[in-house]
Amino acid sequence: MPIIFWGFVIKKFLLIFLLPLAALSAADKDRKVEESVNYETKVSFRNFPWGTSMDEVIKKMGKPVSREEVNGLISLVWEDVEVNGYTTYMLCYFSKSGLQGGTYYFLTYTMDELMRCYNEIRQELRDRFGPTYLFDGIIKELRPYECSWNLPGGYVYLKVNTRQGDPVTLWYSSPELTKKIFGDMKPTTAKK
Repeated sequence: MPIIFWGFVIKKFLLIFLLPLAALSAADKDRKVEESVNYETKVSFRNFPWGTSMDEVIKKMGKPVSREEVNGLISLVWEDVEVNGYTTYMLCYFSKSGLQGGTYYFLTYTMDELMRCYNEIRQELRDRFGPTYLFDGIIKELRPYECSWNLPGGYVYLKVNTRQGDPVTLWYSSPELTKKIFGDMKPTTAKK
């Protein structure tokens, strides 16, 4: 009987140790399949490549409602621009070499709509550019929710601050503008 008893105990220990190893091995295989697919690294603003002239953008978008010059950049503002089913204010930033960046300020009217907008846009950006390490989620209640992607084709930043009543803000910048603002940063690319 002790042999059967010990055989049973040995089988139980094998199951306890081998099942988690088998699960880890299967997860590792899935991870390797996912890592072979690259996320997008090309960044543009509203399908305008960086360097597009101000005249070309105005021709396609129509006359802006406002124009301002700050620190050598000219910013143009448009109202009622639709992005993913939401109404936004849209700003484009131009240097002498053309389009350098843009921002969307999403118009939401309730806290539920604000959070739904942020989560939808964040998920779309994650699907397009990959995961981000700056995503704080809803864990830290007093901080703005934010995530960003520093890619070879530009920088993308999404944030909302529910405590201060700030709108969902989505900012894109060219590598040239990103370098001017942040200095030299190594781009990071994500893999699926």
